[in-house]
Amino acid sequence: MKLQLKADLGLLLVTFFWGASILLTKVGLEGIEEYNLIALRFIIAFLLSGLIFYKHLFKIDFKTVKYAFILASVLFIVYIFATFGTKYTSVSNAGFLLCLTVIFIPILSAIFLKHIPEKKVIVGIFLTIIGIGLLTLTSEFKIGNGDIFCILSALFYAIHVIITGSVTKHVNSIALGVIQLGFVGLFSLIFSFIIETPKLPSTTNSWLIILALSIFCTAVAFIVQVIAQQYTTPTHTGLIFSLEPVFSAGFAFVFTGETLTGKGYLGATLILVSVLIAEVDFKGLLRVGVRRNVE
Repeated sequence: MKLQLKADLGLLLVTFFWGASILLTKVGLEGIEEYNLIALRFIIAFLLSGLIFYKHLFKIDFKTVKYAFILASVLFIVYIFATFGTKYTSVSNAGFLLCLTVIFIPILSAIFLKHIPEKKVIVGIFLTIIGIGLLTLTSEFKIGNGDIFCILSALFYAIHVIITGSVTKHVNSIALGVIQLGFVGLFSLIFSFIIETPKLPSTTNSWLIILALSIFCTAVAFIVQVIAQQYTTPTHTGLIFSLEPVFSAGFAFVFTGETLTGKGYLGATLILVSVLIAEVDFKGLLRVGVRRNVE
């Protein structure tokens, strides 16, 4: 099996775990409070990742800690909005809205980095706006708080991706990622002590959900992503990650019987199509097709 195919399958596994994490989070919140859940998820993930990548932690310097603190601050906001959003909207809505990061990245890059988006990205943005409206707006033209939180989570994750792209060039990326997980866990624990009454899960099911979120959806996903992205292309990565809402909707349907309205399915489809339009290198595919025909 080729390395790129293995890498793509690894990223598909990561996407599968992320799709499952939305349903796991929603169920987990029935037995534990929001900041408490985020704290447990990231502290366990930090410890596991630290054990696996402990050699990289010896390379930590002040710059790495500083960048990890900055990135973790943004990632903490991402997960606050994602967790509260998942609590107050449907699993399917959360899945499709959280994938809007792919659309927000070129918008923010155009604003702050002066990177003019391609025409296909502009088309994707236009379709996304229509899709969000169909997916989230009620008959009274109101959007739910949970949907707003999910959109904000996607926006802040786009900010996180852009910052990560600039700082990872200057430090050990694996050490940066591991320390970042620890900071998010620490921030969440502090907020849990201030706002909530932190506790450990009281049932076997709650523990299983926390461990699944920590081990598979965070630590393993982080480790596999770091390794796999070295052996595949950004286009492949973006396309595979765009399947996350499909997995989340599938989990919601299989385990809770959750479905969308006809309008909702149309909106979800438009969002997914917009993500694919933004990610697919159509010119590259056309060149490959022409080359193969010539051969």
